[in-house]
Amino acid sequence: MNSKFEKTILVTGHYGSGKTNYALNLAMDYRRRGEPVVLADLDIVNPYFRTADFRDFAGENGIEIIASDYAGPNSSLDIPALTGRLDGRIGGEATLIIDVGGDDAGAMALGRYAERVGTEGYSMLYVINAYRYMVKEPGESVVLLREIETASRLRATHIVNCSNLGLETTAAEVRASADYARAVAEQAGLPVCCTAARREIAGELTDIQDVFPVEIYVTAPWNKGM
Repeated sequence: MNSKFEKTILVTGHYGSGKTNYALNLAMDYRRRGEPVVLADLDIVNPYFRTADFRDFAGENGIEIIASDYAGPNSSLDIPALTGRLDGRIGGEATLIIDVGGDDAGAMALGRYAERVGTEGYSMLYVINAYRYMVKEPGESVVLLREIETASRLRATHIVNCSNLGLETTAAEVRASADYARAVAEQAGLPVCCTAARREIAGELTDIQDVFPVEIYVTAPWNKGM
């Protein structure tokens, strides 16, 4: 799957779409191939599901994390304060994966890097989840995508179907989301690059093209014991 994307990969989507978990899995996929990868946290909107909360995990797996000094498991502050480290990684040797905020307001933090990212080349992945209540209709998901694009001043390049990444998700539920993903892709004029599914059920989805097996790294605070 890596060959589909540019060196700079922007991962965005609605709250609870699974984008942060997908970004972590994508970074791990590059590391398994022996490639250097940097994971940057620009999600200033949601204090509960952020890549900054996975510094130890990333360090143990050779993934460099770039995040605000105010972000972390003991902080709920959403301050878009990043050092110049991110500027230094754009266009570098390592693959740069940026976890972008979950709506147009979150995407505004990406806007300051838009010119540089656009010049160097990028892939912008819009993560969708058919089971999120605020985007039940494909058209609603496309409206949100356009708001994100406007705020970030960058255009999406791919759709990622993450329906959904909960611990109880079945293969049938993932399969049932295929029509939704196709409808979003058609309305947005973008390809579906993959369908993410828990590794335990990915083997049951041989009828779906480009299944991306994932581990569940991100869970809700109220499900930490699961």
